[in-house]
Amino acid sequence: MEALWEATQEPGQHQRWDVRFGEIAYQPKVDGEPQRFTYATELLPGFTVAGTGESLGDRDRPDGTHWSGLKFWADDWRSIIAAGAGYWRYVPTENGIRFLTRYDYRPRWGRLGEVTDRHLVRPIFGWATAWSFDRLRLWLEKGIPPEQSRNQSIAHAAAVGGLAGVWLYQGLVPKLIAADADEVRLWRSALGLGEDLARVAVRAAGAAEVVVGVLTLRSAKKKWPFVATAIAMPLLALSAAKADRRSFSRAFNPASLNLAMTALAVVAITTADDLPSGKRPLRAAPDPQPEVGDLP
Repeated sequence: MEALWEATQEPGQHQRWDVRFGEIAYQPKVDGEPQRFTYATELLPGFTVAGTGESLGDRDRPDGTHWSGLKFWADDWRSIIAAGAGYWRYVPTENGIRFLTRYDYRPRWGRLGEVTDRHLVRPIFGWATAWSFDRLRLWLEKGIPPEQSRNQSIAHAAAVGGLAGVWLYQGLVPKLIAADADEVRLWRSALGLGEDLARVAVRAAGAAEVVVGVLTLRSAKKKWPFVATAIAMPLLALSAAKADRRSFSRAFNPASLNLAMTALAVVAITTADDLPSGKRPLRAAPDPQPEVGDLP
């Protein structure tokens, strides 16, 4: 409980794991008033919105739980969130601590803000909250620093996106859409097919590559698509060399492409373990929880 309380209540620790906040700083404490803080979030490079909040922590509730509430508001008209309130609950259990959050806010920008918030901002904030909570879990349970989780997530997403993009592009453009002449020639050389059958084979291979690309995206947290890619790439390169050795002297040839895809597959394999996930935390508590209260 002490480690969780410090990681969530200390601004320097909080901003390390919570992707919703880039900077959090306490203002000088005034006796008799709630602790005020300022926060800033960089939504896009060069586009930062800032606001102010009040926090109140209660560590000794009669039922053994801890509670921390806050209110926040932003005077910046660029922030779709005008004001909000929420809380954290720390509930001891036999196996650890059940950590819950609930919050609500009032959007600005009128009707446009309401629609944007319902269909874009709230889903993103919900995912960001869950992903951040899981990153906090990995930090406290397994000792994985939040910065490492962030970098690992970026590397894994880049590797998965790169692999899926290559599979989809190679399947769609030079095979299904264009039936590239070089691709047709490779199939004719490899299997001795006629022109028409070679084109059918090229398009069938393209459809298979599109399926692999989709499976790569859908199974991004599993290792088997990347293991299969790492094994298949050298074999496909050898097959291409047997069919047409001259292709290996051209720019962006099978050797360079397959080598790059193998490297991406290895990166995806080695970064797949202990990734924070926005799907792991429960998005709705299975039992009744206190209301947030009035918004400022």
